[in-house]
Amino acid sequence: MKISAVLFLSAAVCIAGFIIVTCFNAHHYAGWLLMAFFLSIGIAIRKYELLRGYSFTIMILAAVTVAMYYPGYFISIGNFKFSRLIVPLMQIIMFGMGTGLSANDFLRVIKMPKGVIAGVMCHYFIMPLVAFAITRIFSFPDEVSAGIILIGSCPNGLASNVMTYLARANLALSVTLTAISTFIAPFVTPLFMQLLAGQYIHIDFWNMVWDITKIVIIPVSAGLIFNRFIHGRFKVLDDILPAVSMIGIGLIIVVITAAGRDALLVVGGYLILAMLVHNLSGYFLGYWSARVLQLQEKDCRTIAIEVGLQNAGLGSSLALAMGKLSTVGLAPAVFAPIMNITGSSLALWWRARPTATDAAMRVSREEHSIKHAKT
Repeated sequence: MKISAVLFLSAAVCIAGFIIVTCFNAHHYAGWLLMAFFLSIGIAIRKYELLRGYSFTIMILAAVTVAMYYPGYFISIGNFKFSRLIVPLMQIIMFGMGTGLSANDFLRVIKMPKGVIAGVMCHYFIMPLVAFAITRIFSFPDEVSAGIILIGSCPNGLASNVMTYLARANLALSVTLTAISTFIAPFVTPLFMQLLAGQYIHIDFWNMVWDITKIVIIPVSAGLIFNRFIHGRFKVLDDILPAVSMIGIGLIIVVITAAGRDALLVVGGYLILAMLVHNLSGYFLGYWSARVLQLQEKDCRTIAIEVGLQNAGLGSSLALAMGKLSTVGLAPAVFAPIMNITGSSLALWWRARPTATDAAMRVSREEHSIKHAKT
């Protein structure tokens, strides 16, 4: 029997067990069974190219399940609080991002100014304003509302580059948009937080500028230097950084989920709905804004992904810096798995529907191959 078949069978047994023990209120065992279900599915689908993009997201769901059922394991050990790991982990993730950038990623502003300017403007206007609108529609506690605006005011996330690649959109534009939005975040994010979230919580503008600088700008800059002078010399380091980044994101989400578990049980359903609306609005408004600006279809798809996906890790780190991880940090923690699920789905949907330009190029290559074979 194939390993994937064994894993799917294991998943079926685990979900059946989860339903049974839940019916008997044996919740202490239910969490482990649900986690095992997600892990089995996440590993099994890696064998299928079409579904592989969902693997990381399902692993995150497994981690969130454990944090929700057994939060005590992820809050502290003795006097050491796991929340202290969030900023160092985020700095490692941002360093990894920097190692994937180069000067050319910033010089593309000159080569494709319309796409870059449109993408950055759409991202930093659509997501904060949609977040603010959501806080006026839903009656969340003030600190949770501030967290919604915080995730809306963050720069693009690393996941946007992966999703753009899966969608066969404009990866060069995606990388440039992520780089530019990240480097202007120290001023843009605190500005929107002060303007839109200042009514909910106190915002110290310059403290937030420094927090973003030390969490994002310094590590990314160090990664750029690494890429310029050392990249390729330490092959092991180059290979493990992506894996370290993914594990780091998972740990951050687990710690935040555990810290805010009680609040999530109260507002969880509505917050999930609010974050889903926020995320989908980013895709929709980003895409159609680019269409109105008459950008190419590939660029429209890229901007849609860039607008809809946020740097949830940064949002969580800033919530920790404010001392409000269990409240302000909830929205980033909920947004992260949602955007990975929807982003993967959108990317794979677009991947199966190539643009007219891509289709024409494919036909041209096929015709060339046929002519070459005949000769």
